[in-house]
Formats: sequence, structure tokens, C-alpha cells
Amino acid sequence: MADNQQKVNVGVVGFGMSSRVFHCPLITSSPYLHLSAVVERHSDKSKEKYPWINVKKSTDELFADDSIDLVVITTPNGSHYPLALEAMKKGKHVVVEKPFTITSKEAEELVKVSKETKRVCSVYQNRRWDGDFLTVKKLIEGEQLGRLVEYESHFDRFRNFMKQGWREQNDAPGSGMLYDLGAHLIDQALHLFGLPTSVYATLSNQRQLKETNVIDDFTIILNYEHKHLKAILRSSMLARHDPKLRFHLRGMNGSFVKNNLDVQEDQLKSGKVPADDGFGVESASSYGTINSDINGVHIVGQVTTEKGSYLSYYNNVAEAILKNDPSHLAVKPEDGMNCIRIIELAQQSNDEGRVITL
Repeated sequence: MADNQQKVNVGVVGFGMSSRVFHCPLITSSPYLHLSAVVERHSDKSKEKYPWINVKKSTDELFADDSIDLVVITTPNGSHYPLALEAMKKGKHVVVEKPFTITSKEAEELVKVSKETKRVCSVYQNRRWDGDFLTVKKLIEGEQLGRLVEYESHFDRFRNFMKQGWREQNDAPGSGMLYDLGAHLIDQALHLFGLPTSVYATLSNQRQLKETNVIDDFTIILNYEHKHLKAILRSSMLARHDPKLRFHLRGMNGSFVKNNLDVQEDQLKSGKVPADDGFGVESASSYGTINSDINGVHIVGQVTTEKGSYLSYYNNVAEAILKNDPSHLAVKPEDGMNCIRIIELAQQSNDEGRVITL
């Protein structure tokens, strides 16, 4: 198994957009991972891109393969829990696409089984390695705005029609933007500030399309009473303005504003990989702006965006496996559990029209 190997053998479940764009290109870019197999039930498209792999026709076939160390689950949200549970019980380490699970009870069970089986279990929260988020994290840790009082984070899109697929199906478990983009925004906030003291949220279906009534707009306010800080998480499917706001930070000494999304997703969609020149590097036209008093000097200007590095996520997972040390994980299963808990509390807050105290 992986403890005695220089590389971790990886089997990916599914070859949809998530697998094709995010996971397989990063796995094949890591010096510590080897893409060994892909589960495709009805085709062999993965082998056209990666001719050396074994195409499995079922997860049972993949889980029975003793050469596979790590299973990456990229299937629809409702299948994350049962597949991750079975994989760990079969001795496999697992990476689960976000959201981790549909319910916090399922997430708690995966945390428990991960400890019992001593298997690495992680959630694919790649956007902790967005260049803009790394920049924001650096500014906050360096107290470049003084004491932070408000953190506003947006992940907006414009689509005034239904996109085909399970993410907008009414009866699909975990469908809608709260579980999709919300999982990213919540994870980033929890990574920066920890669990809040209270949650308030409004969730809605703004488009009112005949084909779907899933959540397509939300505002979540995480209150950190002991820090005198609030985190505002916002997402809308009807944000047509350009550029789109990404971050707005306000502190006692100044503010930071950042527009536009990290470049890595579009680069991966275009076929670029981390080894290519300029991967993860944002153009100066998209840099954020700061206006703050820093060490007695009033600073107004651009802040160079940190280089994004989605590959760092997979290198970290590989290192935890090769060192046989799940505590080394950057994104732990407990992180996934806490994120799902906040999603549930946001839903409760919206349904009951009140602030929910943790």
C-alpha cells in the first residue's frame, strides 16, 4: 500500500465535469500521485485522455482492487456519504467532492469511521488555494486593515435559465446554490475565523423558473460576537454586473476590495495544467485595492494577488497518506462536518426567520 510507495495510486469515481476539469488534471500533475483507474459505467472516455489507466465499470470493482490507495469521489452529492463510507471500510483513503455530505449526521459518521479505520478522509475544498483568498488570508493575518470588523465574500453568477444536470433538479439531494457555491464560501469563512456564535440567513428562489425551484440566491451572516466581527456570505444567480465583487474587507484602519474570481478554474477548462507558465497567476488589471493606515503610513493602491495553487491541495493529501498521518491534512473531515452544520443552520434560520445561536 501507499506507506511503502513513492506514489499514491488513485482511483476516481466518475468522469463528469468535476473529474475532467479539476481532479484528473491535478492528480496527474502531482509528483506524489498516480492516476490508476477511473470508474465509468457506460463509456471509456477517460482512457482517451489517459490511455494508461484502467477503466472500472463499478465502484465494487474499484474498491476490490488492492492496488488502489486513494479513492476520489466526484459523483452527485447524494452519493458522497455511502461511497465514502464503503471505500474507507474497504481500506481506502478518500477525497470527497464538496459538499462533504447532505446532512451533518452523515458527516459525523464519516469522521468516526475515518478515525476507526485510520484512513485519510478529506473534502475537496480547493478554493482555500484561490489566489484571491490567499491574499485575503495574508492581509488578515498581517492585520493590514487593523482589527477586522466585517468580511464580505461573494460568489455570484448570471444564468437566468435552468442548466441541465442534477444540481438544479428539485428532487436531487443537495441541489441548489447553498450546497454548491455556499459550501465554498462557508468553508473559507470557517477556515479564517472558526465556528461563529450565531447564524442568520435568507434563502430564496429568485428566478421562479417552471423547471426548477432550487435555491438560487442566499445571504448568510456569521456573527463572531467575541471578535466583534461579522462575515457576510453572498451568492446570486442573477448577478450580471461586471466586474463581480469577490471580497470586501473592512477594518479599523482601512478597507480592501477585490473583484473577479480566481483564474485557475478557467485555466483548467482551457486545458492548462499547473506546470504551464502563468498557471494560477492573475493579471494586474484584476488586483484588489487597499486603503489603509499601516505602521503609521497611509497606503492607497493595488495589492498583488497571490499565486493560486489548487495542486497544493492534492500534494497535501498525498503527504498525509505517505506519512500515514491524517492529522497532517489541511482539510480534515471535521471541516466538512462543520460546513454542513452551518448549511443546516442557515436553512433553519431561513425557515424560522430568526437568528440561530450555536
